This record gives sequence, structure tokens and C-alpha cells, in this order.
Amino acid sequence: PNILPQAAQPVRPAGQIAADAAVSKIGSPYVYGAAGPSAFDCSGLVYWSHQQAGQTIPRDSYGQLGGGRAVSYSEAKPGDVMIFNGGGHAGIYVGNGQFVHSSNYGTPVKRDAVKEWTLTGIRRY
Repeated sequence: PNILPQAAQPVRPAGQIAADAAVSKIGSPYVYGAAGPSAFDCSGLVYWSHQQAGQTIPRDSYGQLGGGRAVSYSEAKPGDVMIFNGGGHAGIYVGNGQFVHSSNYGTPVKRDAVKEWTLTGIRRY
């Protein structure tokens, strides 16, 4: 029989998998200390999203700021960890100037514009 070669599936980088995981949780509730799969605090969402991509990263936002490697905003790619407010808040970059985060009690996971927040640093894992 004439067997066609299997078309190669494009490999999604880990960062894109993490970004897609974060987007999939938009609307989930904020719960302090939670790291998924159904509720999150800020760093818990970042931690859980990277777990889905097979990466283990620090659990809290200050640890997340201290790990990985620094990238500039102009180099940011989906999945990069964005740290705000001096280290106290974390989110995941999803491209086009947007990040996904779990901000505070009563506010579900959502997408926001990076420029509306005080960006402290960006780390790539």
C-alpha cells in the first residue's frame, strides 16, 4: 500500500504551552495560596501553567523573580513570567502586550494590558 509520511506536528515551545494553560484558566477564582487546578493566587497560576509545560519553577512571586533568566520587554515571548509591583505580583505574558493573572480576592483570572501595571522584571524559564 501507498503510505504517506505522517505530517510532522509543529512543536509548541514550553512557553506557549504555559501561556495557553494560563489562558485556559481565565475566569477561575482567586484563592490565596491556591495553585490550581481550579483556583489560583497570582504566583500559583504562573507555577501551575509552567507545570503543564513540564517545567517546575519557584512557587512564589519573589522566587519567580529570582529564577530563570532576565529578558527585556521588547524580547518578551508567550509564557515569560512577568513580575510586577516590586516582586509582589506575577503573571504570564501571552503576547500582544497582554498578560494573564490572578490578581486578588473577588477578581477571577483575567487578561490585562502590561502597560497598565508597574512591571518590575520578566523572567524566562
